[in-house]
Amino acid sequence: MSTNTTSSTEPSTESSTESSTESSPETLTGPRAVVPDAAPPAVAEAGPRPARLIHNEATTEIPVHLLFRDDPDPAPVPLRPAVVARRQGPGERPGERPRTRRPVNARPRPVASVDPELTERPARVLPGAAGVAAGLCGAAGCAATSWWAGLVPPLAAQALGLPAYAGAGLGPAQWAAYAAAGALGMFGFGGLARGRTGRAWVLGLFGRYRGTVRRTGLMWVNPLLLRRRVDVRLRHWRSEPMPAADGNGVALRAVTLVVWRVRDTVRATLGVEDHETYLRECVEAALARVPVEPLGTVRSSADVAGDTLTRLVAADAAPVGLEVFSVRPVRVEYAPEVAAAMHRRRIAALDAAQRASVLTSVVDSVEDTVTRLTVRGLVELDDYERKVLVKDLTVAFCAGRGDTGA
Repeated sequence: MSTNTTSSTEPSTESSTESSTESSPETLTGPRAVVPDAAPPAVAEAGPRPARLIHNEATTEIPVHLLFRDDPDPAPVPLRPAVVARRQGPGERPGERPRTRRPVNARPRPVASVDPELTERPARVLPGAAGVAAGLCGAAGCAATSWWAGLVPPLAAQALGLPAYAGAGLGPAQWAAYAAAGALGMFGFGGLARGRTGRAWVLGLFGRYRGTVRRTGLMWVNPLLLRRRVDVRLRHWRSEPMPAADGNGVALRAVTLVVWRVRDTVRATLGVEDHETYLRECVEAALARVPVEPLGTVRSSADVAGDTLTRLVAADAAPVGLEVFSVRPVRVEYAPEVAAAMHRRRIAALDAAQRASVLTSVVDSVEDTVTRLTVRGLVELDDYERKVLVKDLTVAFCAGRGDTGA
């Protein structure tokens, strides 16, 4: 009996304890749990805890006691204004000069240069009458020397009205007179030259430049000077197919038309070995740098490519005395190795564009038809009937356009 009494008493005690605990929630749910007859914590005996702060360069100071309230009366902590702080960069601190990055200068492109002494200047020439007069004087001197030596036949002397003279023979004096008269005649007649419009002569003596002749008509030029004829007229040159590329790097073959002329004859003649070959190579180099498009695709791109080519070729040819007015691609086609593939691609693009335009027009026609029918009250359609009508009209319009195109 005693055992049963004890066991019955224990559960009742536990139940009463649980009920008392549940019935007094204020004891545990307050700001802090109050335990009677318990010793105060060691922190409370030591006095108020110093405020702990979290420092961060990107945020303001946050008091820790606001997150964990362990003290009954926390000490007030002075706070700075809540402004987000930012690390000062170089040059923002007082008294510090801002750091600037040194500009990186691109390496200048080397410019072609020639000898500064190769500058065109006019040559010294005489009118053609002076050469003719010198030549006639030389011929007359030879005739007189022959009469003096007695070498003129009697009949010729009678015909010319010369007095009879026995002749002194060919001595040293006669040979000297022959040499002087012959040199004068050859020097006079040999220096005669005819200047033409659009042509110039570049003169040189023993490898040294002596001037340029741009005069026209009959004139006398020193026959000892070496003459090089230069065409200074406005010229155009149609190139052979040259390698080029479009904006995507596809290989092309371009034929260009170059309008140019020789501006400085001495630089064009003596500055390079062959100025026409030099111009051809300049055009080929410019085509390698400038992307071109096949003619008939985009007109503005062709104009831009032509202007760029003209500027580049003119800059490259100016140091050698060539003036370039225009470089225009007149025929651009794909290279043989990619011509077939690009032709198929272009046809596919045109087909897709045609299909898109046809589909747009069909959709606009169907929309217009359905809208007119419904707005005017000719038919009343629900969603299903509208879909069926749109489908039928689309099929009808597409079929009609296909028959018309065929």
